[in-house]
Amino acid sequence: MKGSKLGIRLLYYFGGFFVMTIGIALSVKSNLGVSPVSSIPYTMTCVWGIEMGVATVIFHVILVILQMLLMRRRFECKNLLQIPVGMVFGAFTTTCNTLVAMFPSTDNLIIRLLMCWIATVFVAIGIFFYVPADIMPLAGEGAMLAISTLTGKIAFDVSMVIISLITCLIFLHGLGSVGIGTVIAALLVGIELRMITHRFGRWRDNLLGKQSEI
Repeated sequence: MKGSKLGIRLLYYFGGFFVMTIGIALSVKSNLGVSPVSSIPYTMTCVWGIEMGVATVIFHVILVILQMLLMRRRFECKNLLQIPVGMVFGAFTTTCNTLVAMFPSTDNLIIRLLMCWIATVFVAIGIFFYVPADIMPLAGEGAMLAISTLTGKIAFDVSMVIISLITCLIFLHGLGSVGIGTVIAALLVGIELRMITHRFGRWRDNLLGKQSEI
């Protein structure tokens, strides 16, 4: 599968990235908190004023260094490609944040919660396309896999949220990047991804030329 249908795989891969960053931008716009894996880059934006796309790239570099420290000799040089991949993801984040920022802001909690839920759908759709392309994981996934024997995905996500929360409380004296939207994302993205995969996974896998696992 890896050597075939490269064009479709690249379309899935980068298209999935772009759809995910639309979801991230919507969660930022809702101002109710972002998903766990986006919490640290957004915290860097809130606390130090670093543009979120740039913060995303910096965060990816830090996570790659973390993988190198944890895996040592088991770290593969190809995983350094997570840095340019993170640069693309950061550029998409900047673009989508700029586009979504043009939408009018609102204090209506119902609309903000709706925006937050729509954000989780976009993130789930992005993962649905990006992961099966099987090209190069984002640094967050790479780091999570590197420490999976010690913790696991849930513990990794929780640690990201705790770091963000503590940083925001210290520097902003508020929740900052963490909020009800963070909880909504943590609860819903996985459920939505399973639902989307159940409904459209066979079609996606057929286009990729791979055996469907559904």
